[in-house]
Amino acid sequence: MNEKFSNSRVKGFLRAEGTSIVNGDGEEVILAGWGVGNWLLPEGYMWKVKNSRFDRPHRIEAVIHELAGSKYSEEFWKRFRQDYITKEDIRLMAEQGYNSVRIPFNWRIFMENEPGISWKEDGFKLLDQCIDWCEEYKIYVFLDLHGAPGGQTGANIDDCVDDIPRLFTDKDSWDKGISLWKKLAERYKDRWIVGGYDLLNEPIRPGSPQVKNVDYLLPRLVKFYEEVIAAIRQIDTKHMLSIEGHHWSTDTSIFYKKYDDNMVIHFHRYACLPQIDSLKEFIEASNRLNVPLWLGETGENIHQWYTALYPLSAELNIGYNLWPWKKMSCTNSPYSIEAPKGWDKIVGYIEGGAHPGYEEAIEILNTYLENIKVENCKYNSEVDSHVFRTPGCTVRATDFDELPGKGKSYSGLREEGNMYKYRDNTGMKIIEETPVEELERRFVFDCLWDRFLLELKDDEFVTYSINNTTNDSDVSFVYSCSEAASVTITQDGKELCMLELTESKDKKETALIKLLEASEAKIKVTVNKGRLYLEKIYFN
Repeated sequence: MNEKFSNSRVKGFLRAEGTSIVNGDGEEVILAGWGVGNWLLPEGYMWKVKNSRFDRPHRIEAVIHELAGSKYSEEFWKRFRQDYITKEDIRLMAEQGYNSVRIPFNWRIFMENEPGISWKEDGFKLLDQCIDWCEEYKIYVFLDLHGAPGGQTGANIDDCVDDIPRLFTDKDSWDKGISLWKKLAERYKDRWIVGGYDLLNEPIRPGSPQVKNVDYLLPRLVKFYEEVIAAIRQIDTKHMLSIEGHHWSTDTSIFYKKYDDNMVIHFHRYACLPQIDSLKEFIEASNRLNVPLWLGETGENIHQWYTALYPLSAELNIGYNLWPWKKMSCTNSPYSIEAPKGWDKIVGYIEGGAHPGYEEAIEILNTYLENIKVENCKYNSEVDSHVFRTPGCTVRATDFDELPGKGKSYSGLREEGNMYKYRDNTGMKIIEETPVEELERRFVFDCLWDRFLLELKDDEFVTYSINNTTNDSDVSFVYSCSEAASVTITQDGKELCMLELTESKDKKETALIKLLEASEAKIKVTVNKGRLYLEKIYFN
């Protein structure tokens, strides 16, 4: 595994140095971590509820109150915040190889929603405790203002009232936002384990036929960044600042200038093809301003998408933070919360059905509070193996290595490969196995990507990276042949085997091929003669 991921490099304040992030000793660090969504800013979809009546914190709080009354709801939220993220969660992150965590929070955790400035010490104590755990287990902490006063996005994710980002329109919200970052800077200015301050999550959503366009507020976003950075720097000159563009943190327009000498351009990628073209706009901004990049929120996809995008990101020296660490009934987060018996009654009430009765509602919610503890969650180990591309992962054949000096795949004879839509700048011939019009409609980032095959013939080769192999590790390939093929498999230049594959239009899987022990390895597939179509590779 790349040494830049190592927890041994979690030491000293992080800082931007050119397009890299370095630690207190000047060693390069690639951030790999998870966002602890739902903890200090709940989102209804993580409770398996899609109704707008339960889509953001203040609405979720109202429903819990309706279901169980004021006395219980107060106790519910106290227990929820104590148990959703615990010391054991942080220990497990470190054990699984992650070196950072992003903590999204709602401003109301720290401030009263009243005129003037009034602080909530209990909220700060929650954060202090988590930061202490992170220091113990060597996990850099990023403080993420996910829900700013008044809302910075204009959607459920910022807990706004009316889907207008009032941080930029209302003076009281603006002043509270500046004051909150000043308070955080005062409190954590000497804590090196705090990796950085993520000033605003996904500011200024895009407009649509359903919601008002608020792009006219972009100058106010720039002004807020300027004012809040100046306020922070009067108190804290050490911490790195994480700055996000607008439209779900996907637009680079605001990065026409460098906002601070110690900043990282923070961007988000969901629902994209997992290829270098999906990162180019951000890479260009990074090179133009000479600042590092952080893929600060990403995920919510199938495992093979993870093992395509994140190793590529690491090869480009771009750290990443996946979303979220846990949620209800899932396979694509490390931990899945079991839905309590009777949860359908809670969901039914939210959607307009009968109230289950206070006693039963409390019983169901108490079970939920037990289930959120990480020791009671289901561990999806395959998520980690796909994020880090270690044995236990499956790699699509079209997600081969491409970067110079890192096992570059090469096909000098395949200019016609450029007609294809996925990875069409590699020179490799990528075949559209299933036309779009024949697909069952699924998520667009799913169905438009995992339908391609890689064609190889006559001295062409392809290389795949794999990390942390042991003498017990092996690999196999799913393929078909339009012509009988002779294929050589090597690991870091050492021949593992030669395969003689017969002509077959039906897909087959090779026998298991033993791998050698290595922290980082390159598996090369060379077609000496014949024509081979590769679909996917199983690393075990």
